[in-house]
Amino acid sequence: MSSPAAHSKPAVEVAHPGWLTAAIMLATVMQVLDTTIANVALPHMASSLGAAQDEITWVLTSYIVASAIATPVTGWVTDRFGRQAVFVAAIGGFTLASLACGIATSLSEMVLFRVVQGIFGAVLIPLAQAVILDINPRERIGQAMAIYGAGIMVGPIIGPTLGGWLTETFNWRYVFLINLPVGLLALTGILAFLPKTGLKRRRFDFFGFAMLALAVGALQLILDRGQAVDWFESLEIWIYLFLSISGFWVFIVHCWTADDPFIDLRIFADRNFATGLVFIFMVGLTLFSGLALLPPLLQSLLGYPVITTGIVMAPRGIGTMLSMILVGRLVARIDARALILFGLGMTSWSLWIMSGFDVTMDRQPIIMSGVIQGFGLGFVFVPLSTLTFATLAPHYRGDATSLFSLVRNVGSGVGISIVTTVLARMVTVNHEELAARLTADAPQVASQVPGLLSGNPTIAKVVDGLVSQQAAMIAYDDNFLLMLVFTLAAAPIVFLLRRPKHTAAKA
Repeated sequence: MSSPAAHSKPAVEVAHPGWLTAAIMLATVMQVLDTTIANVALPHMASSLGAAQDEITWVLTSYIVASAIATPVTGWVTDRFGRQAVFVAAIGGFTLASLACGIATSLSEMVLFRVVQGIFGAVLIPLAQAVILDINPRERIGQAMAIYGAGIMVGPIIGPTLGGWLTETFNWRYVFLINLPVGLLALTGILAFLPKTGLKRRRFDFFGFAMLALAVGALQLILDRGQAVDWFESLEIWIYLFLSISGFWVFIVHCWTADDPFIDLRIFADRNFATGLVFIFMVGLTLFSGLALLPPLLQSLLGYPVITTGIVMAPRGIGTMLSMILVGRLVARIDARALILFGLGMTSWSLWIMSGFDVTMDRQPIIMSGVIQGFGLGFVFVPLSTLTFATLAPHYRGDATSLFSLVRNVGSGVGISIVTTVLARMVTVNHEELAARLTADAPQVASQVPGLLSGNPTIAKVVDGLVSQQAAMIAYDDNFLLMLVFTLAAAPIVFLLRRPKHTAAKA
């Protein structure tokens, strides 16, 4: 029989933690889904709203930039107004903004409502993580993080599938309108089960927030606009870079010298937290890069319909769910660092399989690599979240969870920008190299494509199409190989994490 000292008490005791967790996860999944669910509906939106293809991308960019800027303020607004009030306002605002997006009649309206949606949604993820950490005792944090991680990681994976099905079956507007019943259920659960907490009168460091917002916003614009304007060949990108570096520099100096800064830099004295931020940056870089590459590969290169693309990608989420079930139980028994290394190994294996994709393959390599990668990422995210906050003082959790979400999102943006740029440039390079081999003295040209040298334009066009297809496939493979390198480079960081000391006696 367990002794009374066998279990520690949570920082915040609630009457129904299970129901509260369910409500929190509804809000989490709703917000995370919106990072990817709208992607497949963009062509339909462009046609309906009368926007050009280069303009409709602001539907995604506006949401990402607004969310990135608003995320760091979560800690302050939570202290100032209380968790329940902020949670209710965030869910309500996000749901109403989703309704507005669903009935928007012009691109300007859509961008405005997406900005509002991003601002309210930015609060949900770090606040959800902070509440889950506080309502669970230390020995159950691993299981709690498994539940939280399921929402964070499965949401982006099923987003394109759900978005494609809603767009094809109903209308692109239902990509946003689906948030209404989910938001109302989450709002009801928060009002019913999340108790009000004490308020903390904390001065708002407007100057510090402004500098951080400038730095993060300019960085996000670099990532979103870089490929379109040829990166540092454009004066626009240099201006953003100057603003971002200047903003970060002034922010750090200000927080170091101010009496009551926007973020207390002593939070980084916790080695696990500082190391965890570096690691979650790498996780964001690899996780969302793959999700950004697969839909165009499957649809544009392999010719899969939208629905089929979603179905083929769905097993990735199944792998993640399986790993969440296992790792939630294992993290209390096995060194979390060993679990992270196992997850990195599984993720690396999946990327190695993906680096061998070819245009003649069937669905089996796609599904198998997806399941393995989803399974591996679950073993990375949950132990990492547990270790990152294991040794951090509870009063830092509000700021810490917002920084954790911010760094993960920045990593995602950096990763997507890298793979997009590499893809565009390697397609051109590969095409030139492959075409250069189609010479008159090449034996395969004479035997396999005899009509090519005759000057027949139809045959030449077909061959050029095949060369372009192979060039694109090689470029995708190069990207997957690059992501494998990033994943392996993250492995040594694991050894900087400390295993927390358990003070509670065992039963």
